[in-house]
Amino acid sequence: MSAAFTDTGAGNLALHVGDDPAAVRERRSRLEESIAAAPGSLRFMNQVHGNTVAIMDAGSPAPEADAMVSRGLPLAVMVADCIPVLLAGESGNGPVLAAVHAGRPGIANGVLPAAVDSMKSLGAARIRAWLGPSICGSCYEVPDALRAEVSALVPATRSTTAWGTPALDLPAGARAQLEAAGVQVEYAGGCTLETDSLYSYRRDRNTGRFAGLVWCHG
Repeated sequence: MSAAFTDTGAGNLALHVGDDPAAVRERRSRLEESIAAAPGSLRFMNQVHGNTVAIMDAGSPAPEADAMVSRGLPLAVMVADCIPVLLAGESGNGPVLAAVHAGRPGIANGVLPAAVDSMKSLGAARIRAWLGPSICGSCYEVPDALRAEVSALVPATRSTTAWGTPALDLPAGARAQLEAAGVQVEYAGGCTLETDSLYSYRRDRNTGRFAGLVWCHG
């Protein structure tokens, strides 16, 4: 099982940001080639900042969801400041994978524990997680009332910006939720806002999306 994150070098991978759809599909095809996945097998989702988890198979259309779980089918999640979380576990029937779009609403509403529960319902054990690049707790400024609301639900998210204003640390919240679910965090990426080679909505609202990918080797 492998996990990886793209950057601006792979181009925009989202169909909903005003880019040429044919160009986006070509980039997605190149991604499939790069991970030796069958053409058209890499599954994307229509992300809606909720906590719905979709169980995917080869015939599943792109779901309206913020997490997908599969029995080995390659999965992708797109972001530009939210956390792309990739999960992999083992079951008696083979690998179980998940890709999760963990933004502020998703963290607050428990999309990560929901994804882990779905993986476990398919028999997954020894689940590991990779947290891709996202906006960090020193940069994600929010109103004080919003910080209070989210941190009341997920205390680890409470933070302060580098310049002293209220903030949320979504990676810390994600790590706390995963560890509480018995998931080992293998990797956490850097800050999108501080990294020019990554798309960041906070830096430029007219931006693309990079992706997190999780797949099995043939």
